[in-house]
Amino acid sequence: MSWLHQFPTRRNARPLGGTVLLVATALLATGTATAVPAAEPAADVRATTLGAQAAQSGRYFGTAVAAGKLGDTAYANILNREFNMVTPENELKWDTTERSRGSFDFAPADRIASHAASHGQRLRGHTLVWHSQLPGWVSSITDANTLRSVMNNHITTVMNHYKGKIHSWDVVNEAFADGGSGTHRASVFQNVLGDGFIEQAFRTARTADPAAKLCYNDYNIENWSAAKTQGVYRMVRDFKARGVPIDCVGFQAHFGTGGPPSNFQTTLSSFAALGVDVQITELDIAQAPSAAYTNTVRACMNVSRCTGITVWGIRDSDSWRSGENPLLFDGNGNKKAAFQATLTALGGSSATVAARTAGTRSAASAAALPGSFSWSSSGSLIAPKPDSAHPGIAGIKDPSVVHYNGRYHVFASTASASGYNLVYLNFTDWSQAGSATHHYLDRSAIGTGYRAAPQVFYYAPQRLWYLVYQTGNASFSTNPDISDPNGWSAPRHFYSAMPDIIRQNIGNGYWVDMWVICDSSNCYLFSSDDNGHLYRSQTTVGQFPGGFTNTVIAAQDSNRYALFEAANVYKVQDSNQYLLLVEAIGSDGKRWFRSWTANSPGGSWTALAASESNPFARANNVTFPAGAWTRDISHGEMIRAGYDQTLTIPGCRLQYLYQGLDPGATGDYNTLPWRLGLLTQTNSPC
Repeated sequence: MSWLHQFPTRRNARPLGGTVLLVATALLATGTATAVPAAEPAADVRATTLGAQAAQSGRYFGTAVAAGKLGDTAYANILNREFNMVTPENELKWDTTERSRGSFDFAPADRIASHAASHGQRLRGHTLVWHSQLPGWVSSITDANTLRSVMNNHITTVMNHYKGKIHSWDVVNEAFADGGSGTHRASVFQNVLGDGFIEQAFRTARTADPAAKLCYNDYNIENWSAAKTQGVYRMVRDFKARGVPIDCVGFQAHFGTGGPPSNFQTTLSSFAALGVDVQITELDIAQAPSAAYTNTVRACMNVSRCTGITVWGIRDSDSWRSGENPLLFDGNGNKKAAFQATLTALGGSSATVAARTAGTRSAASAAALPGSFSWSSSGSLIAPKPDSAHPGIAGIKDPSVVHYNGRYHVFASTASASGYNLVYLNFTDWSQAGSATHHYLDRSAIGTGYRAAPQVFYYAPQRLWYLVYQTGNASFSTNPDISDPNGWSAPRHFYSAMPDIIRQNIGNGYWVDMWVICDSSNCYLFSSDDNGHLYRSQTTVGQFPGGFTNTVIAAQDSNRYALFEAANVYKVQDSNQYLLLVEAIGSDGKRWFRSWTANSPGGSWTALAASESNPFARANNVTFPAGAWTRDISHGEMIRAGYDQTLTIPGCRLQYLYQGLDPGATGDYNTLPWRLGLLTQTNSPC
């Protein structure tokens, strides 16, 4: 928070005891809130199923599914038990969805989608544009305008039907030739539309469903030195450089008995370094050697942007390579040795998890956040850097951070007796943070005057970076290039004026700390008032940044210091869980964070770690190996798993960039010597 006011310490604040004072619920007609105790800390959970174990590291483990086999009880039982991601094997291919021009059949794929939804599984879409399993009427098109129109209409119609239901789409499949050319294969799309058909498909897909991840998928691209791999790599690098929307690359991983090439992890990490997720999408290995499955899974686990693994079928008898017995279950549905090897590589155990005391999580919910947290803090990493045009800077605070194109991009407030400004810096590693150049954003069109408490994210539907900040109103600027500090637009406001409900409840507080998060349908704007209220407005993804209405009190506490400011809301990766953090001022006058969870940004919030004895982050659950340079854990932001408007964070191994303060510092709030440090979770279950 960065308003021009004084809050040095709060020794007269009402103590926040060991019980939860607030469970932040959406205020309905009753306006009531119900107290719910925070969950007990979880034991060290090791899951016994593939999907649950993968979820502990924020990943998924999925399988290809045939609609016609869902009636097979043994097949369905394994599917429901083991996997948290589903890919229709053939039901979303062109020869099923649009057998004749303009006539679409979604019934087979809908059956799979319905089954997945009823069992809490997510969907991958496979595939929109592919040279194979293509109806003859498409293959026979020779006119470029006709084929382009047909392709765009197919992508748009199929994606619109499943909008909001698909985790990621294989937009284009197998477009590169085998052999040493490293170029596109011959196909009706290549022959009639030329090299640009892939870019056209991705741009059309982004427009059709802005929230879905868009993937290129292919086989024989696992070996880093292969010409085909390098051809795909050049395409992805070019797409990222030119702003063509691509979010992920799928590696089919149909391996022989030897398993993946020795440089497979190098391939995954090299593509990830371009700023895309990588996924293993169709895994099967001849004769299913345990070591080959172990090596494949470990390669993914060792690359943070490898977000999931899909095996191509459930039982050996279900496989397109059934004669090679390439899967994790035999034809009778029994687990093979490769199953245990895979589970172990994911971090799991074959032993049944022992019974735990009431309040701890079960293996089935292992992906959920723990009920208590512990952290280790760095020393002070980032300090102010005054210059001749910006003298007298006392503190750097309120950081927002994304990791994009191999670099951390940090935006923060600078505070001095003369006011506030915004600053930007970037670096590749936290060890370089202290030496990074500070770019003052008053030199851009953002301009001078009160600008504070930034939040940055990439709004994928518009292919623009947004910087949200406070100016006395909720303001924002946009930029096509996050690394260009001079590229930000002049400030615009989300609201024409302070919403009436805030005006009626703010009292002697201040309107601060605006925060935007979007799901597949809506965007939500949160803000605080230093008076015990958290507000929320809402608009649609299509209307953003306009249309914010329906402002409500999303949470409140009668003790203003218990729900003070600096609210963060995040999506927990590969779960239906959202995390809310709110800064409080404690009984000792020091700042700390409380936490709640919900199943939607617009839903009701349930306490997670929300008391001084069980905080989300407070001096009493943080160790300082380099020395206790602060007792305040104040306004900051999570290190996210991505950088878009969904604000997705990993489910474990959390990190939080925050502002801290010399415990002996006193004086006017705006001249306190705030510095930035990094918390790393030490009790992660994975």
